[in-house]
Amino acid sequence: MPHDTSTNYGVAEGGAKVVLDGTKTILLVGVGGQGTILAGQLLAMVAADAGLDVKVSEIHGMSQRGGSVSTVVRVGEKVESMVCDPGCADIVVAFEAVEALRAQQFLRDGGTMFVNDEQIVPVSVNVGNFTMPADTEERLAAIGAVRIDAGEIARAAGSPKSTNVVLVGALSTALPFSVEEWQDAIRRRVPPKTIDANLEAFAKGRAAVA
Repeated sequence: MPHDTSTNYGVAEGGAKVVLDGTKTILLVGVGGQGTILAGQLLAMVAADAGLDVKVSEIHGMSQRGGSVSTVVRVGEKVESMVCDPGCADIVVAFEAVEALRAQQFLRDGGTMFVNDEQIVPVSVNVGNFTMPADTEERLAAIGAVRIDAGEIARAAGSPKSTNVVLVGALSTALPFSVEEWQDAIRRRVPPKTIDANLEAFAKGRAAVA
């Protein structure tokens, strides 16, 4: 059974407040082990530090077996709910291409989707119960998804495990927070010995969609 956890980050005191046009909903989807939760935490930290109300809801599937994992981050002056209904997400960040197709129903008209250009074969396909979609690239193109080879970018940054931070870099281009705010959150959240590599991964992720 999926496990749902929710967090209310509230509104941070102090600092320059960022003004948003209404509440923004960001949906991050992937499979267990890809770092979607860390990415959501970085976004929540940045938004809270900017003086916004932040609510986060995480759904953990069979993450140890590569099951689907999703994180909803809602930010605004006053966030009433942490629910992301179909057609509600302003931004979808998919850490895997098939998960992007699963999540497309949540993207609002005119919304933005960033997709890691990778396909992970789930257990259900390996055991023969299902087949992988044959037209993934065409369907993502029809959505207008921005595809990023985040794994290759992370390796080029010297940190193969920083694919999630590459995607955070891409996400940062669609939100009104400064580069310095994102960098500060990364420094505070990742292990000290990985800070430089993660900052490089973040910068390369931004550059990939700039």
